Amino acid sequence: MTHAFAALIVAAGRGLRAGGATPKQYRAIGGEPVLCRALRPFLDAAAIGPVIVVTGPGDEPLYRDAQSRLAGANTGKLLPPVLGGNTRQASVHAGLRALAAAGFSGTVLVHDAARPFLAADLLGRALESGRLHAASVPTLAVTDTIKQIDDGGTIAATLRRDRLAAVQTPQVFAFAPLLAAHEAAIVAGETGFTDDSAIMEWAGHAVATFAGDPMNLKLTHPGDFLAAENSLGMALVSRTGIGYDVHAFTEGDHAWIGGVRIDHDRGVLAHSDGDVGLHALTDALLGALAEGDIGTHFPPSDPQWRGASSDRFLAYAAERVAARGGRIDLLDLTIICETPKVGPHREAIRRRIAGICAVGEAKVSVKATTSERLGFTGRREGLAAMATATIRLPDQE
Repeated sequence: MTHAFAALIVAAGRGLRAGGATPKQYRAIGGEPVLCRALRPFLDAAAIGPVIVVTGPGDEPLYRDAQSRLAGANTGKLLPPVLGGNTRQASVHAGLRALAAAGFSGTVLVHDAARPFLAADLLGRALESGRLHAASVPTLAVTDTIKQIDDGGTIAATLRRDRLAAVQTPQVFAFAPLLAAHEAAIVAGETGFTDDSAIMEWAGHAVATFAGDPMNLKLTHPGDFLAAENSLGMALVSRTGIGYDVHAFTEGDHAWIGGVRIDHDRGVLAHSDGDVGLHALTDALLGALAEGDIGTHFPPSDPQWRGASSDRFLAYAAERVAARGGRIDLLDLTIICETPKVGPHREAIRRRIAGICAVGEAKVSVKATTSERLGFTGRREGLAAMATATIRLPDQE
């Protein structure tokens, strides 16, 4: 095959935690099997060639029924389904062997069948990352505090949240190295890998990351299906929130603006890192949700937020949008200051905000202006930011 990209959909699991007698990938949401919703983005994408589904034993009738309900999709891309193994690792290996037998040798996207909300933005980022890297995965910032627990159930350590990320699919790999890593793992007796990036790490390959999507949920528990059904069954309405923040300068050598550290002859006086851009955006998102402000969720009286990195606040607000079945349409940020100069850092700020919120850069606008030397910003006593967030939420009325 001469196609640059192929997709491998892992649908061999039983999904016992989701409840019910039918494997979760074949259960319907919005009147359509989860597997159909997981397949459509890949079947519709012109850049993707063959698509193969790895199924579980005895699921052949369920798979045939799902395939018959893919009306309007380019089902000509579908290769015959492949029977998976007892583990996810074994199932992916079976799918890779089938692609190799079909002559494929390009870049493969490995996706969970239980993720039925793959947006075009995320698929586009996956394809672009696949053109640049031999291995890459979509990630989300971790906002909960993560504890390491010992065998007795006691906390052994608190892990640094800024070094952690939640990994999603589709994961993207150069085909030959991924297949070789899987086969080397079998020879070595390594059978406990739960995702393909871990196999690539074990085989010595660097794995890059790109921004995931909070809406790209993996259906796991019964409540996930109820939330998905509710989200699909409701019209989305547009909502807008506005945020504003200001901080004074103090002694220091840098300022954080929009998640980017900018060298400066002054620092910022604040309880956290004093990032006016991310604070304003956080308030704009919380305002659009009608869920209070940044001080409601992260009170400055709480010592745990002293010196905190403001990307945690913005990631939390973005995840609140996703948790309510919503989407971020636009984030518009204006920085007001005489110094430091924001222009040279504008694109880095856009990229950083897009990454924190797991949206495409086209959904992030960053502007800067001065106050014509008027007021406290004009006297270079501090800086301010204004932000607007436009989101869509399921209509509750």
